[in-house]
Amino acid sequence: MTTSAASTGMKGIPAAPSGPPPQPPRSAAAQGVTTVDAGHKGSDAPAGTRGRTIIANGVVEKIAGMAAREVPGVYSLGGGGLSRTLGAVRDRVPGGSGRSGLGRGVKVEVGERQTAIDLDVVVEYGVAIQDCAAEIRENVISALERITGLEVVEVNVAVGDVHLPDDDAEPESELHLQ
Repeated sequence: MTTSAASTGMKGIPAAPSGPPPQPPRSAAAQGVTTVDAGHKGSDAPAGTRGRTIIANGVVEKIAGMAAREVPGVYSLGGGGLSRTLGAVRDRVPGGSGRSGLGRGVKVEVGERQTAIDLDVVVEYGVAIQDCAAEIRENVISALERITGLEVVEVNVAVGDVHLPDDDAEPESELHLQ
């Protein structure tokens, strides 16, 4: 509630508003970011908790991608062989990919305090897929909760391909643009 200039006794000077300042509408989710609110406001709160931290969705994608790649038995993230080849070509062309290689194969849904992750994974031949998927979940959840402070609700792992030892024998010249 604000008081008028006439009631303050000063002409032309608006009275200071009472109560908290108005907050702009929050459209962070529409902009691809999430806000992690420390929950403390005011000068009596510890300095480290005053304000908000905003985390872009791309950051969550990169962290999840890095954590998944650290698991033994994960060959790569993303679709099958053709998809990987096209992704490698896009990465080599300047401006060819709007998405970094670290975020490839990772989709995130981020809310205010929680996130859900979908991963498309290619595993090495001979790896126990269920064990590998469980390790991926553990590593991704641990990394995201530790680094971002978001609660990870679920990590869905879709194994789209198996990397065979013979797949390394492909001539590398096929990947080069001519």
